[in-house]
Amino acid sequence: MTSFDVLTIGNAIVDIIARCEDAFLEENAIIKGAMNLIDAERATLLYDRMGPAVEASGGSAGNTAAGVASLGGRAAYFGKVCDDQLGEIFAHDIRAQGVHFKTAPLTQAPPTARSMIFVTEDGERSMNTYLGACVELGPDDVEEEVVAASAVTYFEGYLWDPPRAKDAIRAAARIAHAHGREVAMTLSDSFCVHRYRAEFLDLMRSGTVDIVFANKAETLALYETEDFEAALAAIAADCKLAVVTMSEEGSVILKDGERVPVEPLEIAHLVDTTGAGDLYAAGFLFGYTAGRSLADCGRLGSLAAGIVIQQIGPRPMVSLKTEAERAGLL
Repeated sequence: MTSFDVLTIGNAIVDIIARCEDAFLEENAIIKGAMNLIDAERATLLYDRMGPAVEASGGSAGNTAAGVASLGGRAAYFGKVCDDQLGEIFAHDIRAQGVHFKTAPLTQAPPTARSMIFVTEDGERSMNTYLGACVELGPDDVEEEVVAASAVTYFEGYLWDPPRAKDAIRAAARIAHAHGREVAMTLSDSFCVHRYRAEFLDLMRSGTVDIVFANKAETLALYETEDFEAALAAIAADCKLAVVTMSEEGSVILKDGERVPVEPLEIAHLVDTTGAGDLYAAGFLFGYTAGRSLADCGRLGSLAAGIVIQQIGPRPMVSLKTEAERAGLL
C-alpha cells in the first residue's frame, strides 16, 4: 500500500508574472522561452523594470504536485524555502491545495526563490530565476518514510543546477527503488539539457530514473540531433517509459516498443504556457499511478496542460477532477 501517489521534488519558487513585448526581452538580454538563472542583483533590476505583475506559487515540481492533488490524487512535495514572506506564501499555497509539504524552511539568508516570468503576445514565457533558498535543498530534506510510501518519486531536471540537490535526488531514488517504487524526471528545458546532457543520460541508462518526461526540443537536444524520429528511438531505448510532448501536435508515449500517440486538448485561447509541461506530467502520473492505460494517462495529461495554458499562472484555478469528469476521463 502507498500513502502517496506521487512525490515531487523541486525548486520551491514564487513566480512573478507580467506581460511584455518581444522588444523588452531584447532590450534586457532575456533569452526567449528559456529558464535564465540570475543573481540577486539582476533579480532586483528585472523586478524594477517589470510592468504590473501577478504573484503565484510555482516551481516545476510544485506545479506538478498541485496538479495531481487537483485531480484527486495523493501528492507530496520536497522543496526548500526561507522563513520569509514569499516562503510563507509558497508553503500556504501548496498545503492549501492538499499537498503534503513539511520540508523545514531556512531561518536565515538566502531568501525564498523567485522567478520573474515575462509572457509575450504569443503566450511564450521567458523565466528569469533567482534560486535563493533552493540551493540549500539537500539529503537531510529527504523524508525517507514519504519516499518509501510514494508510488512514483518525480523530480525536475532544474535540480541539477543547485549542487546539493543532486545528492538528495540520488538518495531518494535509492530509497524508492529499495521499496519497489518508480522514479521519474522531467528534462525541464533544452538549455538545462545542454548543461547536463551526460548526467541525464547516465540517470536514464543506469536505471536511476525509470520514467522520463520531455518536450520535442529537449529530446532533440538530449541526443544532439535534428532528426526527431531518431531522437524518439533513442529515448525509448534509454528508459523504461518515455513521454514526449509536442505542443499543438500532442504527445507520444513510448514503452516496450509500443508508441502511443495522444491528441492535444483543443483550446479556445492561449494565454500563458507557464506550467504546461508540469501539468501534463501531473495528469499523466495521476493516471499512471491509478493503473490507467497509457492512452488515458496521455489524455489526462493533455487535459491538465490544456486547461492551465488558458489562464495566467502555473497552477490550475479550476478543479481538474471536475474537468476530467466532464471530459469523461474519470
